[in-house]
Amino acid sequence: MVAGKDAAKPGEGKNSWLTGTAAWMWLTVSQYLLGIKPAYTGLEINPCLSSDMKGYSVNRVFRGAEYSIKVVNSGAQKGVKKLTVNGKVIEGNIVPMMPAGSKNEVLVEM
Repeated sequence: MVAGKDAAKPGEGKNSWLTGTAAWMWLTVSQYLLGIKPAYTGLEINPCLSSDMKGYSVNRVFRGAEYSIKVVNSGAQKGVKKLTVNGKVIEGNIVPMMPAGSKNEVLVEM
């Protein structure tokens, strides 16, 4: 938005923070720090945390399914040691896509 001729300062740019910066910050934090990225086959989990951050919990809706994700950090800064989905250990770091409407518990150990 640019102030019109009747404004105190005509031509001045307004609301510069509405440029998409907030959306890019959300993407950076959610996908690269918390490490929860959408993938073709599910949700890729790859947190990047400081070694003193003990973990976090987040709820995420992906393709109609709900995921309650809890990350426990034993002092690592990156990587997944163990991934458990609904009580079942999953190889790798991709949470498989679950049916729309389902509620799923995800435990990530770093």
